[in-house]
Amino acid sequence: MSFYRKNYRPRRDGEEPEKCADPAKARARALDALAAREMTSGQLYERLCVRFTEQAAAEAVAEMVELDYVNDDRYAEAKAHSLLAARKSRRAAAQNLRQKGLNAQQIEQALESVYAPDEDGESPELEAAAALVDQASGAVSEVESYISDAMQYSPIDGEVSSVIAEKGELIGSGYPVITLLDMNDLWITFNIKEDLLPKIRIGSVLKAYVPGLGGAIELKVDYIAVQAEYATWSATRTKGDFDIRTFEVKARPVAKVDGLRPGMTVTVNWDEIR
Repeated sequence: MSFYRKNYRPRRDGEEPEKCADPAKARARALDALAAREMTSGQLYERLCVRFTEQAAAEAVAEMVELDYVNDDRYAEAKAHSLLAARKSRRAAAQNLRQKGLNAQQIEQALESVYAPDEDGESPELEAAAALVDQASGAVSEVESYISDAMQYSPIDGEVSSVIAEKGELIGSGYPVITLLDMNDLWITFNIKEDLLPKIRIGSVLKAYVPGLGGAIELKVDYIAVQAEYATWSATRTKGDFDIRTFEVKARPVAKVDGLRPGMTVTVNWDEIR
């Protein structure tokens, strides 16, 4: 069951709400609106007409103008200054002021006052446009810097061995993207037992056969180092025998070898070590 106050009639669909005609209430509402922000007489009138009759709204606006709480000329000039500070063109400023409900005379007067050339003939509008150009140039430079940072350049003149990250994948900082092969810095690695070390030393020259090239090449040893414990040859007898360590040996071609590539098989004749 619904209850209604005495003399209360429900509003029908589409029927506008009844507006207040009290000038005092309209004046109080106008003061509250102006305390929140400055506005033109047209803006204030439109706001008051939402809740008050046109006559009450007009009387309230007229009183605000008389008290100088609303001054369209002052508002137009202040707004024009703020638009110029925001580097808006004269045309854009005029359109903005027109949307505030100002008439053509008020707009022209404000723009003439703010956008007029100074004593040296410099146009504020041109200065604002130049500032926008500088700002745009700075943005372009920033984007170019981002693009430059996104470009990765190889530190060597080599070949791409494998692509680790594909286009569109997200990777962390420092994560490898591709694997490069330095074709100008190739070496051969092989492991020997330590009882063979007397036959080889740093600087030894080895003659090696490369099946992939169908011929022999000369290598020069430049690295010898012991391997980890897992590569030790353990003794098979408890007496008279001992563990034998494994050593890694690296040797590089004495001269550039055309066609030599990583992964090729290389065999060494120990009888030809010198």
